[in-house]
Amino acid sequence: MTLLIVLSGIGILLVLITAFKLDAFLAFVMVSLYLGLARGLPFEDTISAIQTGIGDTLSSLVMILGFGAMLGKLVADSGAAQRITRSLVRFFGKDKIPWALMLTGFVVGIPMFFSVGFVILIPLVFTIGFTTGLPLLYIGIPLMAAMSVAHGYLPPHPGPAAVVEIFNADMGTTLIYGILIAIPAIIIGGPILSSRMKHYNPRPLEDFYVTRDVSGENLPSAGISFCCALLPVILIGLSGIASLFLSGSGAVVHILKIAGDPVLAMLLSVLVGIYFLGLRRGRQMKPLMEDLAHAVSSITMVFLIIAGAGAFKEVMVQSGVSSYVADMLKGTGLSPLLLGWIIAAAIRISIGSATVAALTAASIMLPMVRASTVSPELMVIAIGAGSLILSHVNDGGFWLVKEYFNLSIRETLLTWTVMETVVAVIGLIGALVLGVFV
Repeated sequence: MTLLIVLSGIGILLVLITAFKLDAFLAFVMVSLYLGLARGLPFEDTISAIQTGIGDTLSSLVMILGFGAMLGKLVADSGAAQRITRSLVRFFGKDKIPWALMLTGFVVGIPMFFSVGFVILIPLVFTIGFTTGLPLLYIGIPLMAAMSVAHGYLPPHPGPAAVVEIFNADMGTTLIYGILIAIPAIIIGGPILSSRMKHYNPRPLEDFYVTRDVSGENLPSAGISFCCALLPVILIGLSGIASLFLSGSGAVVHILKIAGDPVLAMLLSVLVGIYFLGLRRGRQMKPLMEDLAHAVSSITMVFLIIAGAGAFKEVMVQSGVSSYVADMLKGTGLSPLLLGWIIAAAIRISIGSATVAALTAASIMLPMVRASTVSPELMVIAIGAGSLILSHVNDGGFWLVKEYFNLSIRETLLTWTVMETVVAVIGLIGALVLGVFV
């Protein structure tokens, strides 16, 4: 009976989101109510579990995601993203432009939401393509692969950051493991894969690209641009390295761990960005703060979706569903990494949202992770990788790529969807391989 309740709950969630187009937050809360009541929890306890789940999930993520949105806005509006692109293209040269754009996507994609980074950088891809004569997807796929991997694998992006909280994983260690696995994923899913796509050379609408010479625009220096965009990664990464390789409680280790706390790292990065990408470039504080407020308000629904997934997780735990599912999954004999990836992939294919897929899969896998010796950090990456697979017509990213590149649905499936599937599979392989050593 419990299994039937679990499957029907997930089925209802998928139907509400896909068939009825209901907002994911509302769907999560409704399904959480259904699961709690169907499992015999009193109504008051079910409501309490929902409230607890929302509060616990958002308690620290609100600051991390809010600061992340602010930093992304600063990097975008200041022109730092454009400077990073130009610097890498100039350094690599025309023959290695796909590799330059791959690195651009990774650097810019870490502090910036995928859809925001896509809209900002794709016109630059078009301009570079038309200037050099290179096929657009040949140079565009590497950039999109890198941004997608950052979105799926790496905190402080919403999905991975929320799964880190659910599994109580270490964010610095997750970031280090994520970058190690991301390197082969973006190389194979980026320049190597795109070299097989040179025959696709779409002609996007002229509204989507710039044909004028923008080389003389007043942009931040390359050093400032890279430092501001990568500062959260540097601080959190150093903290993770200190935890993994430095023992003792010396002052240096203590300072690195404090500075690498995700909330403090993001706050420091925003403050540095406000000065170097805003005030120092002549921006006034009041309009600058208004822009940052708008950046945070634009991700309100992301907060609510994560909150809804937290409610779903807590009801699963308090009603005993999670323990039942964990016992059942343990009987399969499959690696938790593989199981988490499969569950996330199935939900992703069904509803399209990578964030919802990752959070739902994490909620289902939580008790099994607690009962096993698997690395929670690798579980974050495996689930994040599964949440990227097989993007198709129910995914907003699919339509962004289709419309901006002016592709047919078939062409989008054969390019963007194939790339997303490649990075999802490489992510799983990387997690399994790294799991042998950690």
